[in-house]
Amino acid sequence: MRQAGRRRWLAGVLALMLAAMAVIAPGARAQDLGALARLTGDVSLSAGWRSLSVQVPLSQPVPWRTRLLADPPRAVVDFRTLDWGGFDPSSVRLGGAATALRVGNAGGGWTRLVIELSRPMGFDEAGLVTDPETGAARLSLVLSPVSDADFAAQAATLAAVDTGVPGDPLSGGAARAPIGQRPTVIVLDPGHGGVDRGASYGGVNESDIMLTFGRELAEALRRTGRYEVMMTRDTDQFVSLEGRITVAHAAAADIFLSLHADALEGAQAVGATVYTLAEEASDAASAALAERHDRDDMLGGGVDLTGTDDTVASVLMDLARAETAPATERLARALVGAIRGAELRMHRHPWQQAAFSVLKSPSVPSALLEVGFLSSDRDRARLGDRRWRAQMVRALITGLDAWVADEATRAVLR
Repeated sequence: MRQAGRRRWLAGVLALMLAAMAVIAPGARAQDLGALARLTGDVSLSAGWRSLSVQVPLSQPVPWRTRLLADPPRAVVDFRTLDWGGFDPSSVRLGGAATALRVGNAGGGWTRLVIELSRPMGFDEAGLVTDPETGAARLSLVLSPVSDADFAAQAATLAAVDTGVPGDPLSGGAARAPIGQRPTVIVLDPGHGGVDRGASYGGVNESDIMLTFGRELAEALRRTGRYEVMMTRDTDQFVSLEGRITVAHAAAADIFLSLHADALEGAQAVGATVYTLAEEASDAASAALAERHDRDDMLGGGVDLTGTDDTVASVLMDLARAETAPATERLARALVGAIRGAELRMHRHPWQQAAFSVLKSPSVPSALLEVGFLSSDRDRARLGDRRWRAQMVRALITGLDAWVADEATRAVLR
């Protein structure tokens, strides 16, 4: 998997799979898995008291991404290899804040659904669920009102992110510049928030301290001029697992970094730890952390991503992860090396693996950083020390810079 030839082969296989879904899910009919996905029913739109729900039934799962655009406010969903043939947007009954529905070609094999809105709204929920028996899929979206300022800030940020899709009007018709030749897009994900406080020890809540640390890291990254930073949350609010992953996809992120400061009952865990995705956890403690993170999210009202992929979607996501896995591994090594180089305390096993759902974005190199453990008196004191946090911020930027430089060199050599 780490060899260049292997990566090119996997990329080629992924492209073929995206063009012609060659693996048939149990119970699915072969004719349903042609070169393009198609609609299997009516696109439905329903307006609640404040929310707006959209359902898109598909013959099979496809890659997708969401965006928000301003002037006028619009919610945009792009689909890879989806044929809208035969669909008449005027047949959809509008309601609530939806004033018009349009579909079109976004270029590069992507097609687009545009929902024009009468007032600013943001994605409250967005998820693709597949039927394991038929292989059919359904994209569900829920939009909720946001303030003018919040919508404008989010829409401006997303519109400024180059999608990398040739011919895409959002990218000005040009292909995205290679990494190293443009600001690196990083999504920071301060863990928990809102009703989900995360770990709590000695009067310190994980959600609060990670929001503080996330803001400090974001500001330092922006000051370098080398990074374009988005945060999954910049206030004390709940964001679902699906919502966090959606932000990474919408931003076309180069890196997704989730920030945590957990606790392990009865354990003596001390020091920073970098986690990357694996179906099997490195040890029992890693498995327990992953399980608790996902359980807390579900209790807060989030979407559990576990077990929702059918055979086709699993193969596609595994192939996409196989392509991004080497970059993710290099990211983990770069972060561990930089933190150690700054002589900051790390766990005795500084790089571990676990099935954290928040890392299940197949196309974005993703890592979860336990900055420290609140269950450790020493870590808790360090996390509360602004000077120590500044040292950790500098170390992370060093690690991220090293990773970007390495990826840029590899891109030239390909």
